[in-house]
Amino acid sequence: MLVGVPKEIKNHEYRVGLTPEAAREYISNGHRVMLETNAGSGIGKTDDDYRAIGTEIVDTPQEVFASADMIVKVKEPQPGEWVQLREGQILFTYLHLAPDPDQTRGLMEAGVSAVAYETVTGPNGGLPLLAPMSEVAGRLSIEAGAHALRAHNGGRGTLMGGVPGVLPAKVVILGGGVVGTQAARMAVGLGANVEIFDRSLPRLRELDEMFQGRASTRYSTAGTIEQAIADADVVVGAVLIPGASAPHLVQREDLKLMKPRAVLVDVAIDQGGCFETSHATTHEEPTYEVDGIIHYCVANMPGAVPLTSSYALNNATLPFGLALANKGLKACEDDPHLKLGLNVHEGKIVNAAVAESLGF
Repeated sequence: MLVGVPKEIKNHEYRVGLTPEAAREYISNGHRVMLETNAGSGIGKTDDDYRAIGTEIVDTPQEVFASADMIVKVKEPQPGEWVQLREGQILFTYLHLAPDPDQTRGLMEAGVSAVAYETVTGPNGGLPLLAPMSEVAGRLSIEAGAHALRAHNGGRGTLMGGVPGVLPAKVVILGGGVVGTQAARMAVGLGANVEIFDRSLPRLRELDEMFQGRASTRYSTAGTIEQAIADADVVVGAVLIPGASAPHLVQREDLKLMKPRAVLVDVAIDQGGCFETSHATTHEEPTYEVDGIIHYCVANMPGAVPLTSSYALNNATLPFGLALANKGLKACEDDPHLKLGLNVHEGKIVNAAVAESLGF
């Protein structure tokens, strides 16, 4: 199979679909890899690094899309990309279709078989291809919140960890999954006062045991969230419903309960966001203000650390990508976990959560 890797074109996206090490694994399995020139430059890899292991380098993305049997990317295809996809081709990347009907229609019209990283499941539960980027985004969310809190960035002027005699910032984390756990680890490490919300009592018990009193856990209801955000300095939205739109846990009317110039960091923005006032931003212009509250809603947060992110992502996606390259779509028939990653096939949505979210 010919596996194509175009250069990512989303705003400030520097990750790459295949690292040289991952590309070498495909080639060792008898496949060809075609890379758009400079696709690896964001992680410090040159075309020569790829050539050295047998990768074919081409000058344009059009050559990649026209030739490849399977396209491996990081972020969802942009409008100029999805029109180049075709029937019989496999697309393997993050899609996040639930809040994006235009992309969904574009993929359906192209007839491509689109396998989404974020809905592939693991044998023990969880989302193994989403997890590494959730780990990165969770950790970055606290860095982003701390940065946005600074007065010159419009924030309250609060130091995350405080100093002797001055209270630290209060960080409220909505969701105790991978993102929430990693956010809590970072916030606790900086000395913040941390509360983690979830609706799973078993998960809250695990978190309570994990943090040993360094972070508090609370059962999530509308009332407890309102209480917590009232004196929060940073609120991290970390709720995920696989394939579906994120629920709005903080409404616009709730913003008036918050301290002026407090910060909302919406890690769920790829799935539509879990704050009513959220809309996607970019690394170029990461924040905006609504009713005196700073919002950070960058839709590709891990793109800020592309070297770490690309290797973490490739470590997780490689076995599944090789299965698709070796077997084609039969890999989805053979593996029920990979089958759940198939979102669009032959012009139809074939993932129930995605279809329901879009009303298709």
